[in-house]
Amino acid sequence: MKILASLFLFAVALRAEITGGNGKMYIGGFPNRIVILDEATEKPAGEIKTKTGIPYRMSISEDRKRFYIMNSTMEWMEVADIPSLQIVDTFTLSEGNKKVRIRSFEADPLNHYIILLTKTATKMADHWDIGAPTLLQYDLAQHKVIRTIPWPDGEEREFAQLKFSPDGKFLYLFGEDVIVFDTADFKQVDKWELSRPLEDGFGRLNFNAMDDSYEEPGYFTGIFTVQDEVQHRQIMGIARVNLSHKSVDFYALGPSIGVSFSMTPDRKMAFGVHDDIGRYEFWSFDLVNRKIASRVEIDGRPRMRLKTSSNGKLLYIYTASNAIDVYDAATYKHLRAIELGMDETTTLFVLPGK
Repeated sequence: MKILASLFLFAVALRAEITGGNGKMYIGGFPNRIVILDEATEKPAGEIKTKTGIPYRMSISEDRKRFYIMNSTMEWMEVADIPSLQIVDTFTLSEGNKKVRIRSFEADPLNHYIILLTKTATKMADHWDIGAPTLLQYDLAQHKVIRTIPWPDGEEREFAQLKFSPDGKFLYLFGEDVIVFDTADFKQVDKWELSRPLEDGFGRLNFNAMDDSYEEPGYFTGIFTVQDEVQHRQIMGIARVNLSHKSVDFYALGPSIGVSFSMTPDRKMAFGVHDDIGRYEFWSFDLVNRKIASRVEIDGRPRMRLKTSSNGKLLYIYTASNAIDVYDAATYKHLRAIELGMDETTTLFVLPGK
């Protein structure tokens, strides 16, 4: 019995020593900075101080050397150089009585320009004049708008997800269908009609939760929903999309429920959180065997976001807190909280070590 007890305590000790890998964690939040942690030790490894406000939303460049940051006013963009930990550029389109708010953005793979989805509000004598949503190409070196991109078929979109092909030759605009622009002149060259059912009896696919942090270039994997035309209900499933070949590998999992999605680096598993007031769950998805591996109820909080560690062994929960909660991906046991000295976290990137 003593031997078994010793082995048990040894196993517990081993699990307590699990680390997330040899990467770096970049955590944006209040007040106006991005804290950097060494993933293996969970100790501070530097910070980037933003210039225009809270880093509300961030994206990373194709070469992993830049962050593009939108502040909480949605009017200012900043460009952070990751190796030097410095803000190297800031810009806004607002001026005078005109407020230009940025709804989404995507930088080209060569970091020459950025595509902005904007909406303008102009203050008049007794009211605000709200403009139409507009797609703009903004030159990062010249600091000016060089093109307004016409909406496909003249149909404006309040929101749009944008993604470049790995070589930067095409821009994909995701909506009911996927519109493909040639980036030489930003004219539409193709249309991928995802609104058409994949097969008889299926409704159209709808984008839901996606994360391409560990995905191959030109692909993305995530949770999609589809309308069951027979039972008249929403079905959720996982799809892997190949942009260049216009192909979708989709499989259903069950009735639709709101859950996030974050893949492991080997792309064999994915994890998510479902947060509803009074009920919080961890989900795991077996991507190899195409099934839900587990659902476990946990003590949670509203506004939980999840990232997997660079070795896939830990789960990081952030937002609505001044710390990152660390969970064991195998057992969902809460291991510890990483205190950050922030008022609240907004974004998290985990960049694997080399």
